[in-house]
Amino acid sequence: MTPMVQRESVIPATAWAVAAIVSVVLFLGLGFLMQQVEAPLAVRIVMPVLAAAAMGGYAVLLVFIYGDAKRRGMRYVMWTWLAALIPNCIGIILYFVLREPMPVHCCQCGCVMQAGFAYCPRCGCVTAPACVQCKRVTQAGWSHCAYCGAKL
Repeated sequence: MTPMVQRESVIPATAWAVAAIVSVVLFLGLGFLMQQVEAPLAVRIVMPVLAAAAMGGYAVLLVFIYGDAKRRGMRYVMWTWLAALIPNCIGIILYFVLREPMPVHCCQCGCVMQAGFAYCPRCGCVTAPACVQCKRVTQAGWSHCAYCGAKL
């Protein structure tokens, strides 16, 4: 039983609206400033469009990191700050490399647990096939346990 919260969008509608407003304000502000500069017409048009698109995309990406980290049970405020403040997108890359897998839900009691658990910590229900000797999670198609070598 998967709760309804997980099925919702990671990026709320208000974040899309705020990103659109930020993009429009940046576009209008840079458009006004670019009129004061003597530059080719193409540069005066393209620069505000690119800057507005980049800033809007960056804002949506930060909101996605906030929502995704919260959904995964991670420290979402810390990861959002790291992604925003570490320069050259290194914080964003670190988030996507180091993020935890999506939590799974027990089919019997609905308990949220880490992916890779063989048994539900609340009700003891079997959630994945496990080795009979070492009780670690095994994958379908294995003839022997990769951890202890026992025949499955």
